[in-house]
Amino acid sequence: MKLQTIKVEEAVGKVLSHDITQIVKGESKGALFKKGHIIRPQDVPELLRLGKENIYILDLDHGDVHEDEAGVRLGEAVTGEWVTWSGPKESRVNMHAACDGLLKINIPALEAINELPDVILSTLPNNTVVKEGELLAGTKVIPLVVPETTVTAAEDICRQAGGWVIKVLPFKELKVGAVITGSEVYKKRIRDGFGPVITEKVKAFGSEILGIDFAPDNAEIIAAKINKMASDGADIIFVTGGMSVDPDDVTPNAIRLAGAKVEKYGAAALPGAMFMLAYLGDVPIMGVPACGMFFKITVVDLILPRLLAGERVTRKDIVALACGGLCRACPECRYPNCTFGKGSH
Repeated sequence: MKLQTIKVEEAVGKVLSHDITQIVKGESKGALFKKGHIIRPQDVPELLRLGKENIYILDLDHGDVHEDEAGVRLGEAVTGEWVTWSGPKESRVNMHAACDGLLKINIPALEAINELPDVILSTLPNNTVVKEGELLAGTKVIPLVVPETTVTAAEDICRQAGGWVIKVLPFKELKVGAVITGSEVYKKRIRDGFGPVITEKVKAFGSEILGIDFAPDNAEIIAAKINKMASDGADIIFVTGGMSVDPDDVTPNAIRLAGAKVEKYGAAALPGAMFMLAYLGDVPIMGVPACGMFFKITVVDLILPRLLAGERVTRKDIVALACGGLCRACPECRYPNCTFGKGSH
């Protein structure tokens, strides 16, 4: 790359090789003169006002890539399914969700790209619930020109990662069942508080409630109702209450008695420490402690979207919740725009 410096007063008729940005504090930031603009006599005072006493004309060598072209190539390389990109604007290319779903970030590939010289790719946290059109990521190169080898290296990283660094998993329309345990609810001594909470969470993602059943504190009865819910076609089953270590809290044993394989009992997330995830064949069963009824946001809100996106959540996934798994219990809940569940995993 050859860089030619020309005084602004002598630049009339020359073509800008990069944007010149104007910042108005508290109001706007944008390109007052865009790349490709031909300098006119009336532009000279404006350029001087912006502090541009010289302009720079680039003469690219073979093997050089302009920042705009580099941004476009990076955007094309990192985007996977259900992600669109737009730009460049000031050399930056943005990625957006093409549907409602769960954002997935290939973290090793993301870090490898950012290890390259003069390249950045910044994203929302992995496993973020996103809406169609939402901004997911931005990428650009730092200088006006980078070597072709740098862009090719980024493209190679994406190719080796399966052709994506950022993608969105659309939520599936699943049938969700719930077995509400507790003799006090079963015998109608108190009103059920779990059912409405579960129904609201499930419907918010576009799935439906297959049915809600009630069971006393009896492991055999709870197990039978779990199996009945599965045979009726439930894709996911909630089993609520009775998840602590008290002698009359039999839900964990009931889930095992139903034939489910426990993935993890106990989650490094607060609220939600007594959470259990198990699988009855391919049907995930979530054992939800009482906090799921009393707190607006719990570990359920971290696990349920992943199940509704078709993921099989593992023990390792639940262990990884430890980083970011502590809710701040803000007086006014800001979830999902907070740190809860936002660790690097």
